[in-house]
Amino acid sequence: MRRFAVLLIFVVALLLGLPAAAAVAPSGPPTSMGKGGAAGSVETLASQAAIDTLKAGGNAVDAAVAAAAVLGVTEPFSCGLGGGGFMVIRPAHGKITTIDGRETAPEATTPTAFIDPATGQPLPFNDARWSGLSVGVPGTPATWDLALKKYGTMKLKDVLKAGINVARNGFVVDQTFFDQTQQAVPWFDDIPTTTALYLDPDGTPHDVGTTFRNPDLANTYELIAKHGVKEIYDGAIAPAIVDTVRHPNPAATADHVWRPGVMTLDDLSAYRAPERKPTHVTYRGLDVYSMGPPSSGGSTVGEALNILEGYDLSSMTREQAFHYFLEASRYAFADRNAYLADPDYYDVPLTGLLSKDYADERRALITTTAANPPVVAPGDPSPYVTGHASATATQSETTTHLVTSDKKGNVVSYTFTIESTGGSGLLVPGYGFLLNNELTDFNFTPPSPNLPDAGKRPRSSMAPTIVLKKNKPFLALGSPGGSTIITTVLQILFDRVDQGMTLPEAIADLRASQRNTASTSAEPAFLTTSLKTQLQARGHAFANGGEIGAATGIEFLGGGKLLAAAEPVRRGTGSALVVRPAR
Repeated sequence: MRRFAVLLIFVVALLLGLPAAAAVAPSGPPTSMGKGGAAGSVETLASQAAIDTLKAGGNAVDAAVAAAAVLGVTEPFSCGLGGGGFMVIRPAHGKITTIDGRETAPEATTPTAFIDPATGQPLPFNDARWSGLSVGVPGTPATWDLALKKYGTMKLKDVLKAGINVARNGFVVDQTFFDQTQQAVPWFDDIPTTTALYLDPDGTPHDVGTTFRNPDLANTYELIAKHGVKEIYDGAIAPAIVDTVRHPNPAATADHVWRPGVMTLDDLSAYRAPERKPTHVTYRGLDVYSMGPPSSGGSTVGEALNILEGYDLSSMTREQAFHYFLEASRYAFADRNAYLADPDYYDVPLTGLLSKDYADERRALITTTAANPPVVAPGDPSPYVTGHASATATQSETTTHLVTSDKKGNVVSYTFTIESTGGSGLLVPGYGFLLNNELTDFNFTPPSPNLPDAGKRPRSSMAPTIVLKKNKPFLALGSPGGSTIITTVLQILFDRVDQGMTLPEAIADLRASQRNTASTSAEPAFLTTSLKTQLQARGHAFANGGEIGAATGIEFLGGGKLLAAAEPVRRGTGSALVVRPAR
């Protein structure tokens, strides 16, 4: 997200404590090259917070949490304390690991949580979403806490300073922030606390160019900086979260029904963000690590890469190679939809899905034309499962992603969210953050391994990814975008590794997303290309999917050199910075 001003003004405002209107955000480059560490995100204030943390002696984990805290202020409709996510960490000395900060369903949740008792039918998505029913126990605070304590070098109170400053001093509203608010106005204006923070007195979004501040969130950050994230789970903030979920309290003029949720204080106090093994596949000599269940990101990207590895894509025309990219994604998504869920509740056949032999079996079904019928059946990975089947214990997400690295070789790829734009629409009164609607990521009706249940984590598509080359970092990348996260990450890897594109070119490339549906979703500009016409001749059908993803990445060039890259256009442009830019 681009916010228009000058970097010097922002830095001086933070250092000197100038009034809120002075703390405006700079516009930053979407590509930077240099040494000493790097950061990329959708928003310059967040990327700059990460770089400042690195310059102050912090490592990549410290920088990631600092950036995430800023994004909780400037990207409140995408992420924040009321949500969750997944962090992939490559320590400078040690194995790649992941932290599962996915939200959990309250203990009172049942498989029929989203069935209307009056009709026996599943609730319409918006009826389920804008409610207390959709709110999962937040995992973001626990993720930050574990990451810092185990892999960071700084205290929470240190890395939250930038977020506190931005929340208190403010940032300039840009078009993306305005547009995201506009989408949610029909529901935001039902809830007085949400209305008071995000809408003007006339019920419209804050104007582009005005300064937005969130003093309640600044106070909340200060509270957890002083006392720790236990304030969220066991302390002063916990009752306010539970009360908001159980009593949405819409205004008398509300024109929607806001159903209460079932979260309790015990649900909050019981939450943990477990560390899990990453998914891992090899691809053309590279080692690709990502997030395992309950996310479907790592397994689906990994299965598709295994399928693609059987083709000599670099020798093909763009049209030929792109055909196989779409088909590999189609078949991997068929398996994703059938087999991915919370591994603590369902025996996910992960090793089978990531088996090279299983990929051979799936590849054998692909021909030189698009699958017909276009929706393909899942395969049977069970013969290829080794050991225990699961990992250690489709709706659209408006997620956000960031990457960081430091001079010592630590790398972080972190995707986090509150689910749909604006989450559940419920702002925790007095604390300044929105609650998620992650439980709508469950399937509402059977058959599915991803049905709601007590304490269960809903399936996700987030795919924060780290790629090693000869056991050294090569790429770190990820994207927001709901289930299109998977195809965005896959396409960037396809473009960078197989199609000879640079990382910035791969991030900027026009996107198409095949998720085992009759039509492939594609960006509007893609639909005007000759590539689309050529693929149609192979039987592919396309539909306008709007903007797809908002990726960020870092490429490690050797000799300590780094290339940080973000979106040049999508999501209002991203921001990529390095500690010591090349001359």
